[in-house]
Amino acid sequence: MSTKDRILDAAETLFADAGYDGVSLRQITSAAGVELALANYHFGPKSDLFLAVVQRRADELNRERMTLLAALPDPPTMEGLIDAFARPFMEKSLRGGAGWKSYARLIAQIANSQRWTQAVMHTQFDPVAEAFIKGAKRALPEADPRNLYWGFHFMVGAMTMTFAETGRIDVLSRGKCKSGALDKIYQRMIPFLAAGFRRLAEA
Repeated sequence: MSTKDRILDAAETLFADAGYDGVSLRQITSAAGVELALANYHFGPKSDLFLAVVQRRADELNRERMTLLAALPDPPTMEGLIDAFARPFMEKSLRGGAGWKSYARLIAQIANSQRWTQAVMHTQFDPVAEAFIKGAKRALPEADPRNLYWGFHFMVGAMTMTFAETGRIDVLSRGKCKSGALDKIYQRMIPFLAAGFRRLAEA
C-alpha cells in the first residue's frame, strides 16, 4: 500500500470515529505509521486531507451512480431512480470492507453539518443530485419542483442514517431489527421513499 493510501485509510477511520475536530494530523500519521512531514507533503493542512478522504470514494461512488442513472428508461420510475442512487452506496457499505463502513459513518457526519455544505456536499455530490432531480421531474412531471428537492433531502437523510449503521434501530426495536442487515433494510427503504415522492407530487 502506498504511503498516501495508508494516510488516507488512517484518516478515514479516525475522522469517522472522532469527527474532524477530534483528530490531529499527528494522530493520523501515528496510526498510518508514517512521519508527520509526509502527511504535510502529500496533502497539506488537515482540511485538505479531510477533503481528499471524502473525494477518494466519492469519485468512485458518483461514477457508478451516474452510470446507473443514465441507463434508466425515459421516463424512469421513482423506484428505479432511488435504486440507481442508493444501491452503489448500499453495496459498498455491505460488501466493500471496513473502509466503506468508515466512509458511511463519515458521510453521515458531513451531511448533518452546515460546516461542510459548500466545501464537501456541494462540490462532491451536487452533480449527481441534480441528475437525480432531473430524472424525478421526468418520472413525476406533475410535481412541484420544490417538492422533488424536499423529497431528495428526506431521502438523503434516511440513507445516511441507515448506511451509517448507528445501532439506533437495534436498541429501539429491542433486537427485532438489525442495522447491519443492509440488504433487508434496502428492500423496505426503496418502496418507502418512492411512496413519499409520489405523495409529495400529489400535494
